[in-house]
Amino acid sequence: MFPGNFVATTPDKPAVVRPSTGEQLTYRELDQRSIRLARHLRGLGLEVGDHLALVSSNDLRVLEVYWAALRSGLYITVVNWHLTAAEAGYVVNDCGAAVLIASADAARAIPTDPAHLPGVRHRLVYGGELDGFDSYDAAVAAQPDEPLDSQPRGQDMLYSSGTTGRPKGIKPALPEGEVDSTMDPYTAVFAPMYGFDADTVYLCPAPLYHAAPLRFCGTITSVGGTIILMDKFDAEEALRLIEKYQVTHSQWVPTMFVRMLKLPREVREKFDVSSVKVAIHAAAPCPPDVKRSMIEWWGPVIHEYYASTEGAGATFIDSAQALAKPGSVGHDGVMGIVHVCDDTGAELPIGEIGTVYWEREERPFEYHNDPAKTESATHPYHPTWTTSGDIGYLDADRFLYLTDRAAFMIISGGVNIYPQESENILTMHPKVFDVAVIGVPDEEMGEQVKAVVQLVNGVEPSDVVARELLDYVRDRVTHFKAPRSIDFSDDLPRTPTGKLVKHKLRARYLAEAETVR
Repeated sequence: MFPGNFVATTPDKPAVVRPSTGEQLTYRELDQRSIRLARHLRGLGLEVGDHLALVSSNDLRVLEVYWAALRSGLYITVVNWHLTAAEAGYVVNDCGAAVLIASADAARAIPTDPAHLPGVRHRLVYGGELDGFDSYDAAVAAQPDEPLDSQPRGQDMLYSSGTTGRPKGIKPALPEGEVDSTMDPYTAVFAPMYGFDADTVYLCPAPLYHAAPLRFCGTITSVGGTIILMDKFDAEEALRLIEKYQVTHSQWVPTMFVRMLKLPREVREKFDVSSVKVAIHAAAPCPPDVKRSMIEWWGPVIHEYYASTEGAGATFIDSAQALAKPGSVGHDGVMGIVHVCDDTGAELPIGEIGTVYWEREERPFEYHNDPAKTESATHPYHPTWTTSGDIGYLDADRFLYLTDRAAFMIISGGVNIYPQESENILTMHPKVFDVAVIGVPDEEMGEQVKAVVQLVNGVEPSDVVARELLDYVRDRVTHFKAPRSIDFSDDLPRTPTGKLVKHKLRARYLAEAETVR
């Protein structure tokens, strides 16, 4: 299923609405414009299996590009437009994109020197102008409305950060069949599970470069519903839009729940949210108290799933189950079977903590250009068991609980952050002797990034030094990855072999957080 299936029945129905500008894209327009872009891309020489990259804010045209790729057998990588030009350029080069499409307001994420993107042969821009880019709208307008003779289904290829800070691409095989007669696995699972259909009004408060928002929007337009696309999340505005558009479905991260719950009671209560049938959250485990408060406010419409960009597997939990199993991220069995294993690969008994592996009929993913990382994510004895590095345990009813993350990955506001990049930068500062970057509890964001620094002899800790170090990191890395605060320590725990023992540092902050409670 795809948008073109609804042109005959509901051509003028909005497929996507952007409240901030008043713009909307009907199913006829989405179909026509994705056809024209697909024809333009084919005219540029792109064939089935080739690749395009998109760097864009939340714009209606993201869905045009997405469906143009999916209806012409291409891979599409949507890149975080808040990255630096070097970071975004790495992704564009690594995925092998021959075409780069961008929104003009994403200029800071685009390398200015074409030599930094040697594989990109063609560039298109919308929403303004960029040096070296042709007009997207002119390219689309120049093409006819006739679909390509063959429309093999394409596929997204998204990136997940590696433990060294370098993002890793997950490149699945292209689906078999034409786009108008096949359904992607994401839609096949989630549409019946959550009741997505032509009557769905879906609020998207998150950036479309993340896997879940992009794929959910793809699902909604494949079943004929309507997307309400926010430019960015704002707690009160989200509630206003739920009431105005009678939103039936939505997808969130726990931080958004926290921000809505922290609105003054009179603000929360003035909006009618009774239209909501399903509110899905993912990206990070939701604190039990937050989930309980949301259920009390919105009713038993809160659903959680635990998954990863890799697509290794997923667990699911509804409101009733969450109240009965506080802290669980759900039951397995729908998309893979969970196995919890120790460091040797031996499966652990119920209740014991270890690495979470997913069993599927076939290996579900490979990391692009990184066979070593693919191998490290594969169980030593079972080639179809894979892990994204999370740590947890199963209870007697096979509900999964996450207790930690491999390599101490930090999840702040639903975004995965790996500390190695900031550590590497701070290590090179002349005033730093040793450093650890960890995630510490944060009531609103879930976790915040903190640097613990041991200074060189002769340098005294001070607010001035802390500010100098923070500025030093933020000048060299995207701000959301950088530490928000710095603590000083006389020494850092290391093993005799020099390995940093981060769990001792984190334990101290966790204990302090429990004391505050």
